[in-house]
Amino acid sequence: MKKIVCLILGATLVMQGFAQIDRSKQPKAGPAPEISITDPEIFTLPNGITVMVVENHKLPKVSVTYSIDMGPVREGNKAGVMSLMGQMLNEGTKTMDKARFDKEVDMIGADVSLYAGGGSASALTRYFNKAFNLMTDALKNPSFNEESFEKLKKQAITGLKTSEKSASAISGRVSQALSFGKNTAMGEFETEETINNITIQDIKDYYAKYITPSRGYLIFVGDITPGAAKTLALKALGNWKGNKLVFPEFSQVSNPEKTEINFVDLPTATQGEISVSNLITNPMNNPDYHKLLIANQILGGGSDSKLFMNLREKHGFTYGSYSSIGSGRFQSLFKATAQVRSEKADSAIAEMFREIENMRNGNITQEELDIAKAKYNGSFALGMEEPARAATYASNILINNLPKDFYKTFLQKINAVTVTDVQFVSNKYLRKDNSRITIVGNASKILPNLERLGYPVKMYDKYANPVEMKKEGTDVAETPKSTEAVSAASLINSYLTAIGGKEEVAKISTIKMDFTMEAMGATLEGSSIKKAPSLSSMEIRMGTMSVMKEVFDGTKGYAAQMGQKTDMDAETIKDKLDDKAPIPQLLYITSDYQTSYTGTAKVGKEDAYVLKVTKPSGKVVVEYYGMKSGLLLKEESTEKQGDQEFDLTTEYSNYKKVGNLTLPHTITQIAGGQEMSMQVTKYYINEGVTEADFK
Repeated sequence: MKKIVCLILGATLVMQGFAQIDRSKQPKAGPAPEISITDPEIFTLPNGITVMVVENHKLPKVSVTYSIDMGPVREGNKAGVMSLMGQMLNEGTKTMDKARFDKEVDMIGADVSLYAGGGSASALTRYFNKAFNLMTDALKNPSFNEESFEKLKKQAITGLKTSEKSASAISGRVSQALSFGKNTAMGEFETEETINNITIQDIKDYYAKYITPSRGYLIFVGDITPGAAKTLALKALGNWKGNKLVFPEFSQVSNPEKTEINFVDLPTATQGEISVSNLITNPMNNPDYHKLLIANQILGGGSDSKLFMNLREKHGFTYGSYSSIGSGRFQSLFKATAQVRSEKADSAIAEMFREIENMRNGNITQEELDIAKAKYNGSFALGMEEPARAATYASNILINNLPKDFYKTFLQKINAVTVTDVQFVSNKYLRKDNSRITIVGNASKILPNLERLGYPVKMYDKYANPVEMKKEGTDVAETPKSTEAVSAASLINSYLTAIGGKEEVAKISTIKMDFTMEAMGATLEGSSIKKAPSLSSMEIRMGTMSVMKEVFDGTKGYAAQMGQKTDMDAETIKDKLDDKAPIPQLLYITSDYQTSYTGTAKVGKEDAYVLKVTKPSGKVVVEYYGMKSGLLLKEESTEKQGDQEFDLTTEYSNYKKVGNLTLPHTITQIAGGQEMSMQVTKYYINEGVTEADFK
């Protein structure tokens, strides 16, 4: 069944528009566009709200945002309360429930949304007044319905549980917590426990404290005059009263004294999630601000950056590697990231530091600099077409104490950056000796190679708590010798017995499986067929449209994706010929397969035996069988997609009876930084298959 999931990855890549392009030749940079920015009209309401109006009468549309400059909020053992409170603002007002509120918004074709830091609304000019009043009503008069609160609370916990398997989510949480401190506003994070601690009264208390006119900014953009905006604002918000906010102060935290590796063991991870980071202070009025933007663009700002060209194009370690540079009134992070094959994690880290060192040494070409500038010239000009961007620029100038011409001269300062400037800020802000390397991945595959880097390794759990390093850095026990009780043969026999018995399995000539899955926000349906010996067919559909189809008739085959048909190559055919039975474990006792019992491991919370299988083609698969159930819980292998290799993990669960057999009804794939779950709707054993299925 692993092959099925492998194909799903291929279908997903098609849906994403996966394509290989030649990045060896860079386009020439064009001239900087001319930027015209309208100065906003600014006035203050009696309650202290600062109002800004940016007139733009090109289109009959108006947008408004209300934002509260509250700074990072420390939530402590109720982490998540601000997010929940923001969601509750969208659950109806004291005068209308959510259904009626949403209907009122839909009737005028408007967009209205509220969040922890304020709200926004946009509509055609003739409907804008109503949209604005709906937003301000939700802001000032939330219902805080108990039923809605419990619903949102459950959704938050479900989301947290889903992220438990996400190496990316774990990495972000741990990196932030270790950099700033778990008990700070910048480093704390939500857990199931903190969400459960939140009560409806907490929601009301945080609302009363933070949703207020104090430090509030109301910004109108579009087809509206300052006079009309003032009239609206005074009527809706002029008499609004609330708590006076005090802007928080935070003490500076330090980078590690020496570069260190912070490792989180995630046995289910198929790749290593890597981030190299260090703390920086980069307010928007920093003289180095524009230089840092360009430096980051050159290092890891896109598919033509140094990191991307090295780790993906040159070495094939990853699908992509990028960097980011923080800014603002508080400390932030410089971070370089990549998802790489587990066995290449150490090499990838070495190459990431190599490119950082290239920046520090001034190994930057004029062409790289010109391309980076061109990117900013284009994106800045495009951004000016968005009303929300104009609103952000207007408020940024006030909040960050910027010169009035900050954005008018933005591109001038970008285009004035030199190679020497880039080298200077790289040395100043990109740390080499005081970095934090956060890795989330399978310790048994990654840790043994990390000693080559020469950095100390500290182990943490998913919640940034220090843990002891396991022997040899793994959760896998020392490999025991095969005994009569546990051996490769006994694991295979136990599995065949668990799913129905060797005799029943031997009766299977065909298996057809119908399934559904979610991918890229769409529901897909599919079917997979296996027929002895080695025949297979699979199709994935979106509605009536075939997204992907693959057929192998035992000798030759093809794959069709979005109407494009490609014959199978020799390597793929060789792989297909490995499994001559619908249940391949039936063949493992033959001389064509080499099997060995390699020890024990955890699969989730379940203890498992580990079986290494070398197939006739030479392909290696590692399988995990439950100690108690005997059932197949997980498979691991290395697969190819085009010229890229990736680790693939397939998890099997939700076993149910199908006639005399017991088969998995949930199959989850983790590969390429994605997790996809397939729900089996029906199995057909020795029925429903014809020769036409393999044409």
